[in-house]
Amino acid sequence: MTNTTINFSKMHGLGNDFVVIDNTKNTINIKEQTIQNLAHRNFGIGFDQLLMVEKSALKDVDFKYRIFNADGSEVEQCGNGARCFARFVFAKNLTQKQEITVETKSGVITLKIDGENVIVDMGSANFSPKTIIKNHIIQDNYTIAKKTMGLVSMGNPHAILQVDDIEQNIAEIAIKIQNDPQFINGVNVSFVQIIDKNTIKLRVYERGSGETLACGSGACAAMSYLHKQNLINNEVQVILRGGSCIVEKTKDSVLLSGSAKFVFEGSFSTQDF
Repeated sequence: MTNTTINFSKMHGLGNDFVVIDNTKNTINIKEQTIQNLAHRNFGIGFDQLLMVEKSALKDVDFKYRIFNADGSEVEQCGNGARCFARFVFAKNLTQKQEITVETKSGVITLKIDGENVIVDMGSANFSPKTIIKNHIIQDNYTIAKKTMGLVSMGNPHAILQVDDIEQNIAEIAIKIQNDPQFINGVNVSFVQIIDKNTIKLRVYERGSGETLACGSGACAAMSYLHKQNLINNEVQVILRGGSCIVEKTKDSVLLSGSAKFVFEGSFSTQDF
């Protein structure tokens, strides 16, 4: 790629941080190695994911949403990123609508700005293991890497482990699970502790990024898994290391509500990365 100067916004949703780029003119194509260099917390900008705002070719869909992890891999979904996406396109005058439809790799989602919060309709949870692991039938729990877990897709794959102590060292366990060959396209590993019927605590070790301060799709996956077992109510507060969000189970969807914040504006030259 020839040398190009690219403008970006640094944003975060509950500490899950992003670089967001307007690519609605379809002139930007950033290489995987460049994303890795930009994501570096010491030598780059530093972020969990890079988000691209593009035009959608789908009828009656406002935008296309592309998500790249810190390792440069492109993934299907990111709930915290979706909230930042909505705040970004409205603040940058790419739309005047406070409710938009957005194309992702896993389908179309709806985002709604509601005061300080953004509500993301994540669609319904998918409990079919065939989208996540090889050669399994649907069951409540699975044993993988000697750990018992639920498997849920919110457009991206999640393994849910219910724990009594959320403060344990999760990295070693998560990496062993992620490296298990049964997973088709890797997995986000969530550790969830039930506080009461209305409150859960959550930590997520994400594909391509490691542990993040918050994970919106992980919050929705964990809530859906626990709700299916009648362990929690239809609406819960999810406490993450970067703050709290609200997840609500409706008849047809899972709704994620939380803040989305701008941190700073900047630009970088592709020849430097």
